[in-house]
Amino acid sequence: MLKQFFILSLSLAFCSTSFANIETVKSKLAQQYPNVKIDNLQTTEMVGLYSGTLENQVIYVNEEAQHLFIGSMIRLKDQKNLTKDLALKQNTVDFKSLPLNDAVKSVRGNGKRQLAIFSDPNCPYCKTLEGNLAQLNDVTIYTFIYPIKTQSIIASKQVWCSANKDYAWKSLIQNGVKPTAAANCETPIERNLELGKKLGLHGTPAIIFSNGYKVMGAYPAAEIEKIWQQFGL
Repeated sequence: MLKQFFILSLSLAFCSTSFANIETVKSKLAQQYPNVKIDNLQTTEMVGLYSGTLENQVIYVNEEAQHLFIGSMIRLKDQKNLTKDLALKQNTVDFKSLPLNDAVKSVRGNGKRQLAIFSDPNCPYCKTLEGNLAQLNDVTIYTFIYPIKTQSIIASKQVWCSANKDYAWKSLIQNGVKPTAAANCETPIERNLELGKKLGLHGTPAIIFSNGYKVMGAYPAAEIEKIWQQFGL
C-alpha cells in the first residue's frame, strides 16, 4: 500500500500539458488493460500521477498506465489528506435534497447520526446490510425501498401501505415475511426508482452518509463506524 507521496508544485504550463495527457493515459489503459475500468481520471498535485476511481475507491495511476497505487496522498506543507477530499468529492450527493418523506424511517438511540439506504427486498446483499445496520447505535436510518428487481415491486408497495412501515420492512428484508397489506395506497416507489437512476445507483445496496458521501455494498457495521469517524460525523 502506498504510504506517502512527495508533493510538487506545478506550473500553469505543466498543468496544460498534463491535462492533455489525460487522454493519453486513458488510451493506454484501454489498449493495455481494457478490463480495468477507471473513472474520473484527472491530474494530481504530483508530477506524472493521475487520480481516478476504481470500484468506488480512489486510486492513482502513472503516466505509462503500468502502475496503480492505493493509499492516501498527503500534502506535506499542511498535512492535508488530498485523497480524503477527492473521495468525498467524487462520491457525493446532496443529502439535504433527498426526499426523506419517501423513505422508511427507523431511529435507534438518540438518532443523531443519519444514513440513507437504497435497498431491494430481494437483493441478498441488502439482507446482509440490514443485519449490519442492526448493530449500529444512535442512528436514524432512512430506507428508500428501491425495487430494481421487478419481482420486488408489489412487496415494496405492500410495505409502504402497511400501518407500521418500519416493522413491515424489517420483517420482509430480514425474515422474508411478506406484508399482508394490500398494495392499493399511494406509494413513492416509482419516485424512488427515478431518484436512484438520477443518483447513478445501478445496483443495491447503496449507503449515503449525512455529508453526502456515497458507497455501494453491504458494508459491515465497523466500516460504517470508521467512515463516521473519518469524516467526523
